[in-house]
Amino acid sequence: MSMMGELTYFLGLQVKQAKNGIFIHQSKYCTDLLKKFKMLDCKEATTHMATNCYLDLDEAGKDVDQKMYGGMIRSLLYLTTSRLDIMHNMCLCARFQSSPKESHLIAVKRILKYLKGTKSLRLWYPNGTNVFLEGYSDYDFGGCKLDRKSTGGTCHLLGSSLVSWYSKKQACVTLSTIGAEYITARSYCAQSLWIKSQLEDYGIVLDHIPLKCDNTSAINLAKILFFIRKPSILK
Repeated sequence: MSMMGELTYFLGLQVKQAKNGIFIHQSKYCTDLLKKFKMLDCKEATTHMATNCYLDLDEAGKDVDQKMYGGMIRSLLYLTTSRLDIMHNMCLCARFQSSPKESHLIAVKRILKYLKGTKSLRLWYPNGTNVFLEGYSDYDFGGCKLDRKSTGGTCHLLGSSLVSWYSKKQACVTLSTIGAEYITARSYCAQSLWIKSQLEDYGIVLDHIPLKCDNTSAINLAKILFFIRKPSILK
């Protein structure tokens, strides 16, 4: 690999190395994607989904080409390697690949219109920063119109660098916002422990990994369960 020179492009990922850090982006892949689906000359959109857009099966809607729709979904899912801003909406649109309707295709094209105006967005990984791990979690309570399940999402930052993120529909139906937030926070903790173990292989030991959560009740629930499982702390 050293004979090939400095890494600039790998599997659709563009890498720009500077003295103070590294940029990672997929602007070329994004351009090729727009060209492939004939959206290169489309009008740009400022957001990737309308605030009043709630997708469902739309059984009365007009059918669209399943093969084309599936191809768009798979191509866009690979783009989430560096574009976490579209991950939640992409996972939402991906649920309707078995029987796509015109309303689902419109939602996917809205994402493509948004990408046209934001192709230059990239991830920045600076060097020389302090090594600490922290993260954020949030949820969409009962957001799925099909089964009323919530969708949770988390992201992890190592220093000021984004290293892990995901958006996933929860396996069960929660009856309160506390439950939905707690389930998401639990997934965050599992991912944090995995990252912590990986860092230990490089001699980096972290004994404090904060989680930023905006649900006070879920935070209090986590504290109560912690004290129940650690009775020695109460002595």
